Amino acid sequence: MHYAVGAPLPPPHGQASPGAAMNWTPNPGQHTPPTSPSAPAAPAPPVQQPAPGQGRHGPAPQQAPPMPQSTDITGHVQLPPGAPVPLPSPPTDTTAPDAAHAAVAVLLIGPAGAGKTSVARHWADTRRVPTAHISLDDVREWVRSGFADPQAGWNDHSEAQYRLARRTCGFAARNFLANGISCILDDAVFPDRPVIGLGGWKRHVGPGLLPIVLLPGLEIVLERNARRSGNRRLSDEEVARIHGRMAGWYGSGLPIIDNSQHDVATTVRVLDDVVARSIASPPSW
Repeated sequence: MHYAVGAPLPPPHGQASPGAAMNWTPNPGQHTPPTSPSAPAAPAPPVQQPAPGQGRHGPAPQQAPPMPQSTDITGHVQLPPGAPVPLPSPPTDTTAPDAAHAAVAVLLIGPAGAGKTSVARHWADTRRVPTAHISLDDVREWVRSGFADPQAGWNDHSEAQYRLARRTCGFAARNFLANGISCILDDAVFPDRPVIGLGGWKRHVGPGLLPIVLLPGLEIVLERNARRSGNRRLSDEEVARIHGRMAGWYGSGLPIIDNSQHDVATTVRVLDDVVARSIASPPSW
């Protein structure tokens, strides 16, 4: 299944040029007013020439030189382009790397009710360097009309929106890292679908992405899911099924955090330790 890559919007159907309907031109300074092919152009009225050095109401104003145009700036701040996140460089000394200051991209994996969003948000809030939280569920819900509700099951429609949201998250992560802002993403990635799950994240973010699994016990997941509302609350049967599939991460080589007995702050401290170890020795995935 192929999905379109983002590109500039084309002109509306049947429109000859990008600005024909609104009388604008993409090249400023070269405006040509619209003409009617059936009516002859009226002669221009005579214009009284002002005295040398004078305008109609005084001295002619000085025209500022045209500003150079660039497609790589926002306002007056030039932003470096996003690129695949490379593998983190292991520290040269023997001390443990400081995960609180390192610029990293973390993917927090876990079932519904694992606490991914709460932990990711708190981790991003409490770091000493600029850090963004990118929630795949939040990005999926940017689609309002036609949203593929996860409660309706997994089909081609929901998979297409999932892939689009993941690619959007990956694009954002690249640009955050390119501009010195770390990020943490969260998603319920299944170990038995590596091409759709981890493989897609690695393709869109880069090989330097650090995947970490958050996997509490089933009873904790069920309890947390019961406190949810809206389309993010799943049935107990669905939660149990997802949790069972997540058990496949054991033995995968990825670091796993069992936060069954941890509150959010404690889990964040454990996450810092796991990130530090992952920077020193990136997991193979």
